[in-house]
Amino acid sequence: MGLEIEIGWLTLLMFGSLGILLMAGLPLAFVTGGLACVFLFLFGNAQILNILPSRIFPYMTDYQLSAIPLFIFMAAMLERAGLIEQMFDVIYKLLGGLKGGLAAATIIAATILAAMVGVIGAAEVAMGLIALPAMLKRHYNKELACGAILAGGTLGILIPPSILAILFAVVAQQSVGELFVGAVIPGLLLSGMYILYVVGRSYMNPAMGPALPVEERISTREKIRLVGGMAAPIMLVILVLGVIFSGVATPVEAAGIGTFGALFVAGMHRRLSWQTIKEAANTTLKASSMVLWIIFGASIFVGFYIVNGGQKFVTDALVGTGFGPYGILLIMMIILVLLGMFLDWVGILLLAVPIFAPIMMTLTWDGLFGLPGVAPADVPLWFGIVYMVNMQMSFLSPPFGYALFYLKSVSPPEVSMAVIFRAALPFLVIQAIGLFLCIVFPELVLWLPRQIYG
Repeated sequence: MGLEIEIGWLTLLMFGSLGILLMAGLPLAFVTGGLACVFLFLFGNAQILNILPSRIFPYMTDYQLSAIPLFIFMAAMLERAGLIEQMFDVIYKLLGGLKGGLAAATIIAATILAAMVGVIGAAEVAMGLIALPAMLKRHYNKELACGAILAGGTLGILIPPSILAILFAVVAQQSVGELFVGAVIPGLLLSGMYILYVVGRSYMNPAMGPALPVEERISTREKIRLVGGMAAPIMLVILVLGVIFSGVATPVEAAGIGTFGALFVAGMHRRLSWQTIKEAANTTLKASSMVLWIIFGASIFVGFYIVNGGQKFVTDALVGTGFGPYGILLIMMIILVLLGMFLDWVGILLLAVPIFAPIMMTLTWDGLFGLPGVAPADVPLWFGIVYMVNMQMSFLSPPFGYALFYLKSVSPPEVSMAVIFRAALPFLVIQAIGLFLCIVFPELVLWLPRQIYG
């Protein structure tokens, strides 16, 4: 029989020790799993020890999770084949005549890349290596250039096929297809807001984002030729998303189609080799292993907390604030942004969603400002997309937002960390506006799934 402890002290002990060990630089997967085993030994009993296999085995046998390595391999294959660099080159030549055209091209390329990649690390690094030198060479404002890359790169969290959406669906027992469809309009809305901001700033102050010199612009015929060269990878993205949205294939089957298609497209562009396949496979193995180890560790950690009354404790604490449903949602969103300063997206998902999602289901969402609310059956889907939009903010939140460090790792020396912090702030405001719109106008999330799934 384990030691007795009051749930308030257990909360402080579990999450306090988690924070201390993470700040010491230890890996999240082994910290959560290790702490879970320690607390199980100290405060558990023979029955609670059953939590170890009961939390891990369902994830090991979950069919939907097999989409993760497939989508990661698809992204890695397209990246290794040089198609991402080629795509940016095409888009910036198409838009180079606009003031702020390179920054807008960066966001559009990142939006398309998000539909190929599904994770933000690859997008931030790829666009940092390709787009940042191109903009600095043409005397773009450093903060505008960095901000466009930071914001565009975070779209990989939201726009399908998002790996976050797959994991959220598994943890919250939701439909991956519905989450993919629900994320389309919010993702395109945010992308459009980013583009309006960078182009608007550049037209107000042309020195921030000068247009390409006339001699570097290309003819309409050349533009058509360049777009034709990118038809295959774009058609691949449309095919993968199309078979999911139409219901022809499940997300896992679509991921298999995308993996085969990525090999085919790389071959078409004469970039397919055993070395390319080996590098893409290594990238997939590392990323998938990281995700699975975090899943195992965090699910045991949270499972032990919930079994000991943590769910009721958090629910009572939030309801006890007296703020009402939307006030409680605001507190959740603030907590998620704060967690994003210290944890990666997989850890936040597995620590927060099992606790927050059941609370959302118990509340009534009648709408704000007299606008339509959310029906109980739609709450899981709506919360899933609101959560994913919020995750973008957590990636950009100084001082420890992950996207900031991804970009710094590939930036030239003249781009300091202070520049990157300042670059993130306007786009954080835009993301907050996008989050507000998704909360106040839930039809932005629910309309498209309703049209497709009925």
